[in-house]
Amino acid sequence: MQSYQNILDNLEKSDFRRKFILKQKDKEYINQKGLNVIKEHAYHFIKDRLAPAYPINDGKQTPTKNHPVFIAQHATATCCRGCLEKWHKIEKGRKLTDYEIDFIVELVMAWIERQLDKTA
Repeated sequence: MQSYQNILDNLEKSDFRRKFILKQKDKEYINQKGLNVIKEHAYHFIKDRLAPAYPINDGKQTPTKNHPVFIAQHATATCCRGCLEKWHKIEKGRKLTDYEIDFIVELVMAWIERQLDKTA
């Protein structure tokens, strides 16, 4: 399996994925809450909005703003089951495994940390 950094490098080749960046208010929110809390939020969002075999409003369930995890999901193609299938070969129509949920959360967090490092 590719490293998270290699996956992120490949995703950055996409004009669409590359346009998602953390704004200053997102970074301030992360600094206020801490990365551990943001990771907890990521687990909650992924389990609730993405993990079911047939998520409610699939393809539109992840907003494009209002939380750093949502922005990261779009940047990492983990925003809906269609993107998961296209970019990460995780097929639609079945519940995500714990391993897949962990993979998605770790990828989201790697992207967030990369964004934070860009301004450090």
